[in-house]
Amino acid sequence: MTDSTKETIPMKEAIALSKRQAAEILGISVRTIERLIALKHLEVHRLGRRVLIRPVALESLLRRDHPTRAA
Repeated sequence: MTDSTKETIPMKEAIALSKRQAAEILGISVRTIERLIALKHLEVHRLGRRVLIRPVALESLLRRDHPTRAA
């Protein structure tokens, strides 16, 4: 793969995603990802200071029903 043809790794091929990547895939903010993590709705793995999210965890999140709160 050359520099001119760099592409992002599709979700199925990635082993783990950053909070920013997960937010982009879901179309939500990083703060919402952080809130989901704090509420234990999204499973993460910590590697030092890094927070890694497996694509399977995103799929699991989307399959569950989540109540919404008024802002």
